[in-house]
Amino acid sequence: MKTPKSTAGVRTVAIPASLVEELAHHLAEYAVAGRTGLVFLGARGGVLRRNNFRRIWLRALAATGLDDVRFHDLRHTGNTLAATGGATTRELMHRMGHSSVRAALIYQHLVNGRDHQIADYVDGQIKRVKQPPRGPSGT
Repeated sequence: MKTPKSTAGVRTVAIPASLVEELAHHLAEYAVAGRTGLVFLGARGGVLRRNNFRRIWLRALAATGLDDVRFHDLRHTGNTLAATGGATTRELMHRMGHSSVRAALIYQHLVNGRDHQIADYVDGQIKRVKQPPRGPSGT
């Protein structure tokens, strides 16, 4: 089993609440228990090798009708959702386990309509603190 490329790869990451039940089931049924236990196992209960994973991944895609999805697309989607949800570059770096800014910036590309959402948010902040215009008598 390979270790992460940098110390940033060893981290604790919060997951969406809607995935907790499914993840708990997977961990109980298919993973090795413990902090250093494997989440995905090979056919004999050991490290899942790349070739074996590919076969499992392709079967899962066929079963769900998502034939054109690459495994890395899951990471990209999750991190793009985090970025559009307002995650900062530093927060994305933590979630991804990266020690450089370059990779995190990939996930911060503009998504359709996001620029307008940002402008609307800034507008709301301005309106919240802006004083109403005063009349001719100063009131």
